[in-house]
Amino acid sequence: MKRKLNEHDVPEAVGDKAAKGAPAKPTFASLDLDSRLLQAINSEKFAAPTPVQAKAIPLALSGEDVLARAKTGSGKTLAYILPILHSLLKRKATESKPAKQTTALILVPTKELASQVTVTLQTFTEFCAQDVRHENISRKEDVAVTRSRLAENPDIVVATPGRATQWLNQDVLKLVELKHLVIDEADLVLNYGYEEDLQGIAAALPTGVQKIMMSATLRTEVDTLTALFPSGGAKPTILDLSAEEAAEKPTLSQYIVRTAEEDKFLLIYTIFKLQLIKGKVIIFVADVDRCYRVKLFLEQFGIRSCVLNSELPVNSRLHVVEEFNRGVYDIIVAADENEVVGDESGKRKKRKVEVEEEQQEEAEAGADGETAADGTAVEQMDTENADAKTAAQAPKASRKPRRRRADREYGVSRGIDFRHVSCVLNFDLPTTSKSYTHRIGRTARAGQTGMALSFYVPKELYRKHKPTSIPQCEDDEEVLEKIRTKQEEKGAKVEEWQFDMTKLEGFRYRLADALRAVTRIAVREARTKELRQELINSEKLKRHFEENPDDLRHLRHDTETHAVRSQPHLKHVPDYLLPAGGKAAVARDVGGSVAFRKEKENSLRKRRAFNKGRGKGRIAKGKGLDPLKSLNAKGRGKK
Repeated sequence: MKRKLNEHDVPEAVGDKAAKGAPAKPTFASLDLDSRLLQAINSEKFAAPTPVQAKAIPLALSGEDVLARAKTGSGKTLAYILPILHSLLKRKATESKPAKQTTALILVPTKELASQVTVTLQTFTEFCAQDVRHENISRKEDVAVTRSRLAENPDIVVATPGRATQWLNQDVLKLVELKHLVIDEADLVLNYGYEEDLQGIAAALPTGVQKIMMSATLRTEVDTLTALFPSGGAKPTILDLSAEEAAEKPTLSQYIVRTAEEDKFLLIYTIFKLQLIKGKVIIFVADVDRCYRVKLFLEQFGIRSCVLNSELPVNSRLHVVEEFNRGVYDIIVAADENEVVGDESGKRKKRKVEVEEEQQEEAEAGADGETAADGTAVEQMDTENADAKTAAQAPKASRKPRRRRADREYGVSRGIDFRHVSCVLNFDLPTTSKSYTHRIGRTARAGQTGMALSFYVPKELYRKHKPTSIPQCEDDEEVLEKIRTKQEEKGAKVEEWQFDMTKLEGFRYRLADALRAVTRIAVREARTKELRQELINSEKLKRHFEENPDDLRHLRHDTETHAVRSQPHLKHVPDYLLPAGGKAAVARDVGGSVAFRKEKENSLRKRRAFNKGRGKGRIAKGKGLDPLKSLNAKGRGKK
């Protein structure tokens, strides 16, 4: 038996403690996974499986249907990816000539989550990439490209239910040999109105398919999911880790602030300028307009941030998340329009209308497009291409910002892996307690600590400041009561944030100055500028702009007429405004841990000042220089 020295330098058996107390903690090696997968796990420096991984992976490896609920950040993605990859590699090892066939389908509610799952697959197939092929068909691309990728019958397909149904109906996605079906964020898939798509997928499944469903909140959806995807024999194993999570030491602190509507802006200004909250912060707001209003407001004080909303193209949204995770920005302002609401009937009706609109648009595009060899209509111009042409060719006076239809497969509060978030700031309270749970799940992930800070407007202060008021704030008190109740059921506590608002009265005139500058026209044009820049940077439009350079020129030179006026004095906080202890924070010249861009010095002015001191230059003037004595009849610089 191996021995080591204890704290008293006495040899002690390594197994003594394990024999006395609780059973040894599980490791990835004890799960009997493929050696190539263990190699990938070691390269990612994962020490031990999380509770959901330790329980779900053995069940999935044994072939059981699993319906698991665990909090966000608990490693649910790896809990279903590892057993699928292990089973896939094991089957291929036993076959002499493995056939190309799709054996696993992973359904996710949003395109962002589909991209995240694909990245995870790439990471953990690093040492077996030649044996495992996976494709993400949820991203926006030419139909011919997606068709060719699916024609190769990849082993694993990642898609949203709507996109999977589309290719399944065209007999391009083949599920005849499917062995595993995964529904990630299962409750959100249902809430997004994908029930009809799931019914179509369920009808196409062969017998004996293993079903794995994961979610952060899986309550009333259990019956719906089991009815849609019935097990052949025994019922699915329901894995609920609520007890384990309740026993864990809480890593998330939740606070609320009672505030007037305009004081929300005053609070975020002082929070970031005085560094009351440090690290990365996600600010959740009610809608897209609010998103840009907060961003422009913070810019008045030199506080940098980026925006994330459904108006932006998918690739741009993914790029924003990547820049945030890399630390380029420490503040992200997110408009999560697709919140989970209690009554989904209205949303499902809206979903049907949107589907009909999309089908009508595809039919119109097909009438104008070229016909492919298989009789499928191909669009001549991408939607973005049409937007660019319209924006560039329209007269400037009559040009209005075309608001893109919100992407129904977009969601911020669920699924996306925001890394090392220290605080979730609910600038606008969500509409439901369920949505609140998913928002605050973006912080305190994987054992790290975090804070959730929420502003709420009481009834007596609602509509007292109309320029900053929104209808959603009217029900803040009712929503907050539901949030408190739900969090108490989970053993969590929502506390009042102890903050003395009287100390901020000196900053109020700066608040009014900044809010006056962020007008509705400025917000609208900020949205237009963002979309225009996306069109200019679009890879799909490069060819169009090469053939139509005037369109690109018009887009580049179409500047705003009502941009937010620059107010450099707001970036600096005078000492007499600072409360006790605030001077040290501002002295670092940072706002919310966001580095400022250094103001560039005018090099031409610097050179002129240097030459002036030496008595040279076009306007040489100096002490002791007599202009009459320096007069040269032959000309300046000639002798």
